[in-house]
Amino acid sequence: MKKLLPIICVLLAAMHTSAKQPGDSVYLFAYFVNNGADGLHYAWSRDGLHWKAVSDSSFLRPVISTDKLMRDPNIVRGADGLFHMVWTVSWNAKGIGYAFSKDLVHWSEQQYIPVMEHEDSARNCWAPEIAYDSRRGEYMIYWATTLAGRVPADGKTENGYNHRMYYTVTRDFRNFSPAKLLYDKGFNVIDATIVSAGEQFIIFLKDETLVPVPQKNLRTASSDRLTGGYSDPSPPITGNYWAEGPSALYMGGKWIVYFDKYRDHTYGAVVSEDLVSWTDISDKISVPKGMRHGTAFPVSREEFSQSFGALDMK
Repeated sequence: MKKLLPIICVLLAAMHTSAKQPGDSVYLFAYFVNNGADGLHYAWSRDGLHWKAVSDSSFLRPVISTDKLMRDPNIVRGADGLFHMVWTVSWNAKGIGYAFSKDLVHWSEQQYIPVMEHEDSARNCWAPEIAYDSRRGEYMIYWATTLAGRVPADGKTENGYNHRMYYTVTRDFRNFSPAKLLYDKGFNVIDATIVSAGEQFIIFLKDETLVPVPQKNLRTASSDRLTGGYSDPSPPITGNYWAEGPSALYMGGKWIVYFDKYRDHTYGAVVSEDLVSWTDISDKISVPKGMRHGTAFPVSREEFSQSFGALDMK
């Protein structure tokens, strides 16, 4: 991993040189509150540190699955120019939610994607995310699932959950490949998020290990292909607190990784220029009260104004 990181950082810089400069961008954060029953919320920021709620109301209410939840919303801009979103629909469902939008306000009909319905022992599908592989022209959707009895030490984890990461690929969000294993390094893992780094892919993930020593921290791994081959995890990049739900944002030559300090009922962040040394900047960020696990991403000022109206961005 360490040998790859200098190369990765060069590739990251090259990847972002064609992106719009900070003066042209507004950063959005899609998130949920409480248990996710009222749906999709947004916060906005100019500097990536101070976040304000766009509205007190939800922009999209969940209507699918028995529980009708919209937890862990993940939004990416697709190669087709549309915004694609997936989310957790239930604590115990064997599928995930999906919708798309042109403007982040008006959404398509919500769809249930039965990614693990074929697995009798599947207990859940948590925190799905989407990544785009431009080399193959396809999207990968990935999530955490516990397959009861498939991996050791089920009885030593919380309520018998012992997750691994799984994935499916699609080109059109209508046809999906059979689910396959994405990440298994012998420990309980959830909440993965992947960023492209030129010829490399970096995965940020939560080590959900409870025994013999609780971890509950965030780590990284790398691969030269999106759908597998990821390295062993790095040492923790977060501190002496329980963290989950990472979301990575590249700005100003640095990576900021936001995460939910769920036991402290607040949000945290770490920053790095090289993906090796991380500095905790949790005391420098502010977020709307009650903000939970979501996705940070840039949009242009024009897009923001068209969707949400003009705001004082000084």
